[in-house]
Amino acid sequence: MYQYELLNVSDDRLWDEVESHTGSTVFQSRAWISFIAATQGAVPVVVGIRDAGRFVGYFIGLIVQRLGVRILGSPFPGWSTDYMGFVLEPGSSRMSALHGLVEFAFAHLGCVHVEVMDRQLTTQELDQVGATYRVYQGYAIDLTLDEAALFANFTSACRRCIRKAEKDGVLVEVAPIEGFAEEYFSQLNDVFARQGLVPTYGLDRVRELIAHVHPAGQVLLVRARDRSGRSIATGIFPFLHGVMYFWGGASWRRFHILRPNQALHWFAIRYAKAHGIHTYDLGGSGDYKRQYGGREIRVPWVRKSKYAWMESARALAQKTFSVRQQMLGKWRLRFAKTREASVNPSAGNSNNHEPVTS
Repeated sequence: MYQYELLNVSDDRLWDEVESHTGSTVFQSRAWISFIAATQGAVPVVVGIRDAGRFVGYFIGLIVQRLGVRILGSPFPGWSTDYMGFVLEPGSSRMSALHGLVEFAFAHLGCVHVEVMDRQLTTQELDQVGATYRVYQGYAIDLTLDEAALFANFTSACRRCIRKAEKDGVLVEVAPIEGFAEEYFSQLNDVFARQGLVPTYGLDRVRELIAHVHPAGQVLLVRARDRSGRSIATGIFPFLHGVMYFWGGASWRRFHILRPNQALHWFAIRYAKAHGIHTYDLGGSGDYKRQYGGREIRVPWVRKSKYAWMESARALAQKTFSVRQQMLGKWRLRFAKTREASVNPSAGNSNNHEPVTS
């Protein structure tokens, strides 16, 4: 049976040990945890785990308070964060660690709900114990292949897009941090506007991510420009211990004919490969991600509540958030059309409204 101990998150040596472990992810780094704490009003938690007195690893998460109850997330939905969970020595049992961690969270941390998404847990293990989880699906690309093989694994349509971008003079580059958050978020608004929605997070979240993670050297910022030098697409790619993740991408719809998005990913893949990255995780599902030829991955996102009613409350909260996003998107689209029509009365007859930006 594992033993658990709450550790001092202000200890620099602790974070050095966590981040030096090759099994840790960028989402378990001190910089990323600070980013979540700043944007979610969350309290970082690091738990040391021992087996018969022998140290075997850590659990990394954060506690938030919602509607008067304490929740331990590792991560929690809405944090714009992928795999967290445990950093354990080889041969340790993640299932045993998870079971004991939940009990520790209820009994010693005062939490009534726990969520964990650990890259090394499997659905088969969880099914055996009847755990509650949803499957986080995505794609991962093996960057140890040579560039020719990587390119060949793309769909033919994707390869044509990359060639077209190059022919049409699209230039992709590593971007400096100055003004990048604002640039990215303006394009992101346009991405969501096409779907009649608004972004699920605000500009401040992008600013905080860059402010916390970029100084640690754990995020790649990429920009695509057209022949005139205009920024037409941007991407954010965190990385650590040989794994790069696609956190977010954005672009202006009027420049999609230049195919900057595919060029952006191809640049990031080659850059990562050249810098010793062995895996590119595309960060979740989406049909458009299939074009890059990665293998499908399925990671369970486990949840456990102390009280049965919390499962219903969680589902209601998610539904409420989804409805809110749809309503805000419809309101913004209606406002944009009204404003454009008032400035240019003839625009009311057009089916191609450009986003209103300042």
